[in-house]
Parts: sequence; C-alpha cells; structure tokens
Amino acid sequence: MPKRGYAASKKLLTGLIGAPIAHSASPAMHERAAEALGLRGHYQLIEVAGADAAGLAMMLEGVRRLGFAGVNVTYPYKEAVVPLLDALAPGAAAMGAVNTVVVRDGRLTGHNTDTTGFARAVAPLLAPSGNAVAVIGAGGVGKAIAFALATLEVTDIRIFDSEPARAEALASLLAPRGGARVASSVEDALHGATGLVNGTPVGMLPNRGMPVAATLLHDRMWVADAVYSPLITPLLAAAQAKGARIMTGRELAIYQAADAFELFTGLAPSTEVMGEAFDEVMAARSSTYHAA
Repeated sequence: MPKRGYAASKKLLTGLIGAPIAHSASPAMHERAAEALGLRGHYQLIEVAGADAAGLAMMLEGVRRLGFAGVNVTYPYKEAVVPLLDALAPGAAAMGAVNTVVVRDGRLTGHNTDTTGFARAVAPLLAPSGNAVAVIGAGGVGKAIAFALATLEVTDIRIFDSEPARAEALASLLAPRGGARVASSVEDALHGATGLVNGTPVGMLPNRGMPVAATLLHDRMWVADAVYSPLITPLLAAAQAKGARIMTGRELAIYQAADAFELFTGLAPSTEVMGEAFDEVMAARSSTYHAA
C-alpha cells in the first residue's frame, strides 16, 4: 500500500511512458492536483516510439532508480510492460494490462486505473433493466473497459477486434465474470446493443477515422469514446447527430488520473481540480487548432 502523508517538502516525481503522448493532459492534471495538496509535483512525459522489451526494461529501470513515485503507461505499452514488473495488483494481473506503475521500496507494482476510472465514468449511463454493450478494441484500454463493465454487472458484453485472437483472449479472461462474447463483426457487436465503447485509438488526432459506421448508430443507445484528443471525436459527433447520448474521454481521463495519483502518494486528489486542469488543456488546444 502507498505510504500515507506524502511530505509536502518532498518533490513528487511521476510521469507517463508511451507514444505519441505530446497531447497528454496528464502533466497538467497531476501537477495541479499535487499543488492543491501542498506538494511540489513534476510529471515527466517519456515518449519513446517502437520500444522493444529491452528498451522498456531500461526505461522502467530508470524509473526505479531516479526517484519516481511511479509512472503511468499508455499506448502501445500497457500489455508489454506486464512481464517486466516485480508485482501486479489483482485486477491488473487478471487482465494482463497495466496503466499505472507504483515504485515502492525499489519494487515496481502494476495497477490498472483505467478499469476503476471507466467504471466511475460509465455507471450513470447504464440502465438498471439490463445492458448489452459493444466494446470495439481488445487491446490495453479495451481490456480495462470490458473488465470495468463486468464489475458493474453488465452481463452482455460483445467484443470486436480487427485481430480476432485478441478478442477471443479477452472473452476467455472475462469468462469467470459473466457474459462476454466475441463478435464476428462490428455489425454483430452492435446488433441490439444499448451501448458502444471505442477502446481503440481510431479518431485520435491526427487520425479522423471512425471505428464504427455512422449508419449503425441510433438514438436508443449511448456511445462512449476513450479518446479525448479531440474531445468530440468523429464517432461522438456522428452519435450526437443521430440523437444518441454520448460520453467523451474526459471523465475516464480524470478518474483514472485521480486513482493513479492516490496510488502514487496515498493521498486522494480533488477530481474537481484535475477536471479544471484538463479543461484548460483542452481549451488551449482547441484555440490553437482553430487558429492554425
């Protein structure tokens, strides 16, 4: 467990490993949360594209030795880091994906706050009378989303991935937790679905694609996207146009960051403060984009 009462005089060093991550709102959220708690926080972006296992191991060894309280891990390394860590929290071990690595007494322990964060974010959209949810993408974030839905007792989870073996592996992991199945196509996943979640990077700037054809969307469903750059992805814009309820990547970004911050420090940050920091980043990015 994290040590309680992180010393205000101590600099809190955390960061993010992934690529591309220049767009990340995590530095602003974590540093603002630290400031609000009287900590001197620095959140370092560690962007290395195409790292193999040896390269990732070198980065993690640096994290271990250089005084980091921990790091977040994002695309494309959420699964690749798993065998390189000293220990895994039960949830991360169950799904084989990590987005948060805590450094404690020289040991690196992997956690997954995408799962806890998404569960907090999506709960208001779920209907008490039953839910059939299509999850597009069975990679690191798709795994976290599917596990989050299972913890919320969604018993009809349809998983589609362009690599069927990944979808099958995820469905097998979820087998003890309820009704997940592999969908043969996006159309199959969405047939009769009450919700849709994009767990792929499709739609993240500069990509302007959609993981689902607009013709499959309708006003009797909700649509969520894990992507938050841009906040309204092409998928969400199309869903809005069809009258569907939508959830942007904002809530997932804030809640997963808050849960990670608490793991790093033992202190519960203000999600309101983190949300304000997130919104400022997105507003600045939007004004830059429109000025270009």
